[in-house]
Amino acid sequence: MSMAKRFRAPAAAESIAQAGQFVKSPIGATVQFVCSLDKPWGHANDSGAMSRRGDGTLAWLRDRNRERVVGVLRERGRVSQAEIARATGLSRTTVHSLVADLKGDGLVHEVETTSGRLPGGGRPGVHLALKDSSKVALGIDFGHSHVQVAVAGMDHAILAERRCELDVNHRASEALDASSRMADEALAAAGANLGDVIGVGIGIPGPVDRERGTVGSATILPGWVGIRIPDAMEKRLGLEVQIENDANLGALAELTWGAGRNCSNFAYIKAATGIGAGLVIDGRLLRGASGTAGEIGHTTLDEAGALCYCGNRGCLETVAGGPAIVALVAHATGENLTLVGAIERAIGGDALCRRAISDAGREMGVAVAGLCNLFNPERVIVGGLLSRAGELLLRPLRESLRRHAVQAAAERVEVVQAVFVERAELLGTVALALRGSNHVRVTV
Repeated sequence: MSMAKRFRAPAAAESIAQAGQFVKSPIGATVQFVCSLDKPWGHANDSGAMSRRGDGTLAWLRDRNRERVVGVLRERGRVSQAEIARATGLSRTTVHSLVADLKGDGLVHEVETTSGRLPGGGRPGVHLALKDSSKVALGIDFGHSHVQVAVAGMDHAILAERRCELDVNHRASEALDASSRMADEALAAAGANLGDVIGVGIGIPGPVDRERGTVGSATILPGWVGIRIPDAMEKRLGLEVQIENDANLGALAELTWGAGRNCSNFAYIKAATGIGAGLVIDGRLLRGASGTAGEIGHTTLDEAGALCYCGNRGCLETVAGGPAIVALVAHATGENLTLVGAIERAIGGDALCRRAISDAGREMGVAVAGLCNLFNPERVIVGGLLSRAGELLLRPLRESLRRHAVQAAAERVEVVQAVFVERAELLGTVALALRGSNHVRVTV
């Protein structure tokens, strides 16, 4: 049985791919506990100092554990007590006690679950969700030719959405204004306002310089050069925002609701017009020093190859990106197909389109093998428009990965199709807003 067939995303995860639907999300991300060792031993064990601050007391520890439980619910939506225990590392007895307290304080309530059996074989248990229905998260996705906005509740239910078609690449100011207007409209439709927003996530279709809050490539988004995007949005919304690139947002969506849950180390590959990667290590995004980690599309495969818009030659995108596939088919047939058209023909059995996509998969496999050698992921999740081709793309990618990666890394990694395609970035902005929020605080 192939790796792809062995992994099957639960049917429940598919519902969030549709507007206004809810997704339950099993917990898979592990939580790291870091102990501070930078204080002298005497100070670290000064019980008097600890008591004066409250640190180290049973009340302080219980407060911290309650916040960890609430954090899991905020990040993951509806989860069971067993899943909270796995995510936090707390015992089930401790989680049960903390949940009882949270219920008593009106912060958490039980919610209905679907009938039937879970993918792992057991019956679904009672799930929990945050009860604060007055607070919402706001996600704003800027595509190359559209702007999308979504509002979600604390239980991760999508409450309202708005979308408009727009030349985002060259009309930054208009796109920013439109997003602000649609945010107001979506909030109103959800029965909320800006004062109810606990976090705002923003996505752009290209690399992000996180230190400056600017786009990392003038070629990809020429109309956005010099604009500090977080500042521009904060001025319009009056709220602090967080920004990510499209590949990282796709990774967040899969981590929270899709093929990346129950998996703490994976690479999400967005394969479409361009090719990028979102890298998740120990349940957290790897962003790098300046926020450009994961630019796998500019891995050099042929130093004498075609020129890439980044200024180098022979990048992965020049042989496996959407334009390269379309150009290859056009050269052979004389037809000017879109990438969507080429994919549809390949699925329908067209030999030329099937070969073009298969060749792209093999080239991607070489670059993905390098990723596997470097950080040894459990899973490679392939999303983006090209993922619609399914095994036409994944099978040659998988074969190439196994040929070029070291045996230990290649044997353990699964290569699977993403759950989300069109809505991946939008859902990623919502996940970003929920994860970045510190709204819910609990006290003993």
